[in-house]
Amino acid sequence: MTAVLTLQGLSVHFGGLTAVSNLDLYLTEGELVGLIGPNGAGKTTVFNLLTGAYQPSSGTIEFVADSTTYHLGRMKPHIICGAGIGRTFQNIRLFKRLSVLDNVAIALQQHHRYGLFSSFLHTPKWRRAEEAIREQSLELLRIMGLDDKAEEFASNLPYGEQRRLEIARALATRPTLLLLDEPAAGMNPAETAQLTELVRWIRQEFSLTILLIEHDMSLVMNLCERIYVLDHGVLISSGTPREVQDDPKVIEAYLGEAASDA
Repeated sequence: MTAVLTLQGLSVHFGGLTAVSNLDLYLTEGELVGLIGPNGAGKTTVFNLLTGAYQPSSGTIEFVADSTTYHLGRMKPHIICGAGIGRTFQNIRLFKRLSVLDNVAIALQQHHRYGLFSSFLHTPKWRRAEEAIREQSLELLRIMGLDDKAEEFASNLPYGEQRRLEIARALATRPTLLLLDEPAAGMNPAETAQLTELVRWIRQEFSLTILLIEHDMSLVMNLCERIYVLDHGVLISSGTPREVQDDPKVIEAYLGEAASDA
């Protein structure tokens, strides 16, 4: 299988704090992989490194899309997004005073180019682009079950629907690698079960590779094919859900040394 993402010796330091230390990680095309660990383990820091919000102190990040290899360590976030990496956020970051439709349409703008002249005069080229953006945005909202909320402010959506809107916006960037940061946070069991099926479906429908951060272990174990486990920025385990679940290092990280000894 083709490697889509390869991290080698990745580290990042903030002053005297090492947030991620010498991390090796890879994803192959079409995989759905989990990144788990206790609070403060460095999981979201890894996502910030992958998307250009942080720069690594050492190590390499290699991303492959459409037969092009990108070295992400010093690339700007908007360039990385255009290369094919989309993400959601642990803390929801919607444009809350814009409509649900506009939140998705903004992400589609980069794929529909027209100049200032066309925009100012509303030329046929501009009208065609705007109509395409609207149609594509509504289709993504339909997939997420939000098309009936298209004209509402994003801030008016219930929490679970705001999570789904974030996924719709991420999909609008047309990624080949999708990073989901705690997509089930704040959801009840029924919503989590629906989300599990949705993530499976969008991976197949959009031909995605997915890296998932999540604290809901039932979702992780049911959804992910492989799992990486971080603790204090260090990779302590990796493997299948069963292998990771039975690893004493993982049990200790989550439950403490006494539980591991038991």
